[in-house]
Amino acid sequence: MIDYSIILAGFGGQGILSAGKMAAEAALIEGKEVSWFPSYGPEMRGGTANCSVVISDEAIGSPVINDADVLIALNLPSFEKFKKIVKPGGIIIIDSSLVKSAEVPEGIRFFPIEASTIASELGNMAYATIVLLGCLSAASGCFRKESFETALRDVLPERRHHMIPDNLRAFDRGANFAK
Repeated sequence: MIDYSIILAGFGGQGILSAGKMAAEAALIEGKEVSWFPSYGPEMRGGTANCSVVISDEAIGSPVINDADVLIALNLPSFEKFKKIVKPGGIIIIDSSLVKSAEVPEGIRFFPIEASTIASELGNMAYATIVLLGCLSAASGCFRKESFETALRDVLPERRHHMIPDNLRAFDRGANFAK
């Protein structure tokens, strides 16, 4: 059985919930069972935001994650809060442009990628989470790039489809970092 429990966390407005939805959609396209469980503070933009994504070959009993396989963190408070629940042998991916000092638990595969810097180079800060999803895909194999591209077409409103090529460039930058 293949099973991935993923926590994406950061501030509201960073695209955390959308990134989780795209990862879940990509896995769904591949025929996996998925759950996407958003959580955010009452202040929304600028407050805390996180979501849990579970990807499995079998039915999912609960969307609640107590032991994560993967943590994607876009700020230090989220990293500090969730790093403790990543299983030994799990993966932590951070936006090292925003998370400067990260003490990683032993036995964790660690990917500090300057996602916000890369997104800025690509001309849109919204691409930071896409860079991190590319890293996730290559590091874990929980979904493929082709499925992600299809998910982008499904999740993004049609008026944003012109951004798909840049989203895929961002995805590739993250995937290349993990290789």
